[in-house]
Amino acid sequence: MRFKLIIAFVEDSTTDAIMHAAREAGATGCTVINNARGEGIKENKTFFGLTLSSQRDVVLLLVEQHLSRDILEHIGEVGEFDATPGTGIAIVIDVEDAIGVIHQSEELEDIVEEML
Repeated sequence: MRFKLIIAFVEDSTTDAIMHAAREAGATGCTVINNARGEGIKENKTFFGLTLSSQRDVVLLLVEQHLSRDILEHIGEVGEFDATPGTGIAIVIDVEDAIGVIHQSEELEDIVEEML
């Protein structure tokens, strides 16, 4: 079984909705890294020398390759990534190898076979 890694950078207020959307689209789990920082095309605003920026979370999803596009599109719709600037981005990276995912592979075999 082949896997892809979806990495989504989202506002912390939408993390739960993104996780729920990913599960609806076929993801079997995720990892969330809190308190990430970053900038988009516009610089963060400052106030008396303090930078005002919204908190971000990084959501990591190791998913079966045939499910990756549906999951990516679904979290993009729910997170309104293309509709509203600054709400988040998501990328997909090929995974060469993975261990510790036997339980996911067994659960996903039937789902993927139905798709093919």
